[in-house]
Amino acid sequence: MSLMKTLSSSPQFSLWTILVTQEQTPQDSPISNAQEKGSEQSTQSVDLESRIPVDEHIEEVQVDGVKVRHRGVYLLPNLFTTGALFSGFYAIIAATQQQFEASAIAIFVAMLLDGLDGRIARLTNTTSDFGVQYDSMSDLVSFGVAPAMIAFNWSLVELDKFGWAVAFAYVACAALRLARFNTQVAVVDKGVFIGLASPTAAALVASMVWLAHDIEMTTSVAIISAVVVLFSALLMVSNIHYQSFKTIDLKGRVPFVVVLGLVLVFAVIAIAPSKVLFLICGAYALSGPGGRLINFLGIRKKK
Repeated sequence: MSLMKTLSSSPQFSLWTILVTQEQTPQDSPISNAQEKGSEQSTQSVDLESRIPVDEHIEEVQVDGVKVRHRGVYLLPNLFTTGALFSGFYAIIAATQQQFEASAIAIFVAMLLDGLDGRIARLTNTTSDFGVQYDSMSDLVSFGVAPAMIAFNWSLVELDKFGWAVAFAYVACAALRLARFNTQVAVVDKGVFIGLASPTAAALVASMVWLAHDIEMTTSVAIISAVVVLFSALLMVSNIHYQSFKTIDLKGRVPFVVVLGLVLVFAVIAIAPSKVLFLICGAYALSGPGGRLINFLGIRKKK
């Protein structure tokens, strides 16, 4: 015992004890440091996600035949889709406040943004299943609910129950049209639409309201409006083929006269936008049944 006390009290023994303790303590290696940092970062990420009451979107995509899981959504195309959704919602609010000209213009703004989001996604290679579904929800609001609400508040309200029945029929046909499009998009020729596209049907209704928003509302005008709305709704769910113009190469070169023609078209639209747009939308809507009728008559002549 006296020997142990003597050794412990000596400075040489204390220094030897410290050296042995340091040798026995494992030093931090670069691998262990990296593992600790990675674990710490993942823990912080999990803690951050647990604090935010919104689940992160995870989507599986095929990359060179291999399934890859991506987190998050693409910003640019979904930003345009959100703009289209906002325009459709604004059209509904404006219609409830009797601002029919502004609500009709908002439909065309939504139509423009809806046409851009898909093309931008394809040009920038940022297409996704999330974007497709989000675009469909936006289309239902902007080109289904909004046109029906505009037409109802402008004229169909004069027809009482028949008026809101027509408005509901339009919304239901738009929903059916979008559901059919989503299920057939992989098997149908991209150069044609089966049935009138919901943005074009909405443009036809909106241009009608824009053209006649300041006339005195009568029962006759309300009946004509109901016919146009029902006609647009039935064309959406029909099997009549329309040109989609999706095969146009926007990145390719075109003759100079094409650009000149586009300038003239914009100039004509600027002179009387409501009249010109109504004529364009009406002509396109009638082109489907007209082409079907021409083909039918041609087949009968051959027989």
